[in-house]
Amino acid sequence: MKLLLDFLPIVVFFLTYKFAPELIEWVSPWLNANQQASLHAMEPIVLATAVLIPATILQILYTRLSTGKVENMHLVTLALVVVMGGATVILQDKTFIQWKPTVVNWLFAAAFLGTYWVTGTTLLQRMMGQNLTLPVSVWIQLNYAWVAFFLLSGIANLVVAYNFSEDIWVNFKLFGLLGLTIVFIMAQSIFLYRYMNHEEP
Repeated sequence: MKLLLDFLPIVVFFLTYKFAPELIEWVSPWLNANQQASLHAMEPIVLATAVLIPATILQILYTRLSTGKVENMHLVTLALVVVMGGATVILQDKTFIQWKPTVVNWLFAAAFLGTYWVTGTTLLQRMMGQNLTLPVSVWIQLNYAWVAFFLLSGIANLVVAYNFSEDIWVNFKLFGLLGLTIVFIMAQSIFLYRYMNHEEP
């Protein structure tokens, strides 16, 4: 459920991009002539980015109200959506929003790696240690696995963005990155399940 909530703004981005003409026609009766002209002149990816920003803000507000807290990763993502998404909307340049997933993933990789190098304790252990007991060596393996996943996800995003059409990149942003995340989490769960079975008396 949490994973789906995290990807909800991306779903909104995807749907806005795919149905941009229909969305513009739907809201046109409530807009004046200048606003209608501005919307019609806007590329679908720019319009989708303009919708992504408030969608991400609403996601963070909902998370804060429903759980009483917001994780630092969500705040980092929000900041990058506002900054890089805002640059895309203002400059009408999709490059910024296309780089956003890569920057987010690489920042997460740096956070996971840097926290362990500086403190000697992995970020995963700090987040999950109260609910899961594992040897230090296993926490370190998991930490490096997440670092590798974030780095490769960032590279994959750039490969798709610069070698395929805009439409394929939008599909990859939702289905590709979500699929990679689900596969990685499943692989991690299998690893932990098998490990814990070996540890049982």
